Amino acid sequence: MMARDASDLAHRLGRQAEAVCREYLSSGRREGRYWMVGDVRNTPGRSMFVRLIGPESGKGAAGKWTDAATGEHGDLLDVIRESCGLVDFRDVADEARRFLSLPNSEPQPTRDSGRKAPAPTGSPLAAKRLFSMAQPIAGTLAESYLRKRGITVLHGAGSLRFHPRCYYRPDEHSPTETWPAMIASVTDLADRITGAHRTWLSLDGGDKAPIDTPRRAMGDLLGHAVRFGVAHDVIAAGEGIETILSLRCVLPHMPMVAALSAAHLAAILFPATLRRLYIVRDDDPAGDGARDNLIERANAAGIEAIVLSPVLGDFNEDLRTFGIGTLRAAVRQQLAPEDVARFLVLAA
Repeated sequence: MMARDASDLAHRLGRQAEAVCREYLSSGRREGRYWMVGDVRNTPGRSMFVRLIGPESGKGAAGKWTDAATGEHGDLLDVIRESCGLVDFRDVADEARRFLSLPNSEPQPTRDSGRKAPAPTGSPLAAKRLFSMAQPIAGTLAESYLRKRGITVLHGAGSLRFHPRCYYRPDEHSPTETWPAMIASVTDLADRITGAHRTWLSLDGGDKAPIDTPRRAMGDLLGHAVRFGVAHDVIAAGEGIETILSLRCVLPHMPMVAALSAAHLAAILFPATLRRLYIVRDDDPAGDGARDNLIERANAAGIEAIVLSPVLGDFNEDLRTFGIGTLRAAVRQQLAPEDVARFLVLAA
């Protein structure tokens, strides 16, 4: 029989509680009547326990879990949501049906399980929840991916996180998939999360995932950005996260923002204290257009605009092709003299 609501799905999952845990909480292990793991996001540890044996509903039901460290509790739908990084209930339900080998339908979420109501797909709230589900990138496949791209300076990168099983659907007619992903928070000038950007990764972290669109953004993006450092009088602004992180390898103390596209770069909002803007240009027609628009806007606001141009397509390509020493020398020639001493890290 096709599942029609969240309660039915949770009951069905509870009947296969151990199999669900082995699939979505693989960092844990069975101990007696429980599955022990670090938390609902599949972190190694022992503070969270899932009941593997018990009645279908009520106190002590199979599939119910509690995290003794945080007081969090829920059912196996919550496990799927958190461990996969899903924020839309439809996606959680579809993933549960995939696991249970059930056909898809359009169930409505119930409100008696203690779970949050699903956020609208693609909304700022959905972005905020997705970012909160992810973990710091240190020691993860996201860090491996960035280092593979030549990016070794990752201090002050709190806007980046990692999710080991982030939900991916090519289109509304295709089956769901899960891939590791680097998650970036998009914030406004007051540091409120308005969106999120996902870069799905290969299973070994060596490259982007072999999917049609390995990068996608969600939420309210216009005017906002992925931020590194706290902006004052000087910032650098560019399109891509990896472009900006490459520049931070030689200018680690300069606040920077990644707007995620040329159109959004042209529309970034300026902090009230900004006096000099470095425009990190990509070498393509869209990058030229963003550069021209930003120069005009900055000049109108009384902000000095200086363009930083790569030798090749972007600064990550320069870093990987020529190395950090050549990148440092090229950037130094384009900086305002006072910013060389203030921001540029010389070779050791």
